[in-house]
Amino acid sequence: MRPKTLDHVAYSLADRDTIADFATAHLGMHVIERTERFTLVGSDARHGKLTLFAAEGPRERGALVHVALRVPDLDAALARLPADAAPERPRPGEAYLDLPEGVRIGLVEAETAVEYDLDHVALLAPDPAATADEYERLGFAPAAPGSSGRARVEVGGAYVELERGDPGDPERPLLNHIAVLVDSAEEHIEQADELGIEVDDVVDAPNTYAVFLRGPERVRIEYVEHKPTFSLT
Repeated sequence: MRPKTLDHVAYSLADRDTIADFATAHLGMHVIERTERFTLVGSDARHGKLTLFAAEGPRERGALVHVALRVPDLDAALARLPADAAPERPRPGEAYLDLPEGVRIGLVEAETAVEYDLDHVALLAPDPAATADEYERLGFAPAAPGSSGRARVEVGGAYVELERGDPGDPERPLLNHIAVLVDSAEEHIEQADELGIEVDDVVDAPNTYAVFLRGPERVRIEYVEHKPTFSLT
């Protein structure tokens, strides 16, 4: 398996518009696409994005700890937040804030070609080292621990960080899926069959073709191919 980049992270939300409005007002994003089922927001359609699926609430946190966005100037990014925001600053160059429905967003200062690109997704895992090994089986590359000290794996310069904890087995998880960009979704369907990995779904959409697999802790991982006709901006 050969994922190229971390394409998007998808939430299931009872009120997707509140999160979309915050992202477009304060996180340098715009609405790339809105349908009856989801709202896709990001600073660039071909880089890291957030997908906000409409779903029944309330949602359970499950495996998701937070999603962090990469910015070249943290102070400038913090200045764009609402005046009453109170982000936590656990380490130099990082800040985290809590939004409605359990959505926790991080801002990480680092070199980036696109502001507000995805930096990492932090997930709970009972055994982070073992879970990292499972992600490597799914095509993610090994990576040294980050500033948080968490075990992590890498895809295209972004990371999945693994924090020790119990994700439980939520009926209505907040995290819908994590998506990685690939050259061929069909190739990954074949490889999943060869490796004995559960295929959860296959979706042929106007701009993309994707296979959803079940990863560690039952997290859904989408291997998404941008079609030659990909037209989102």
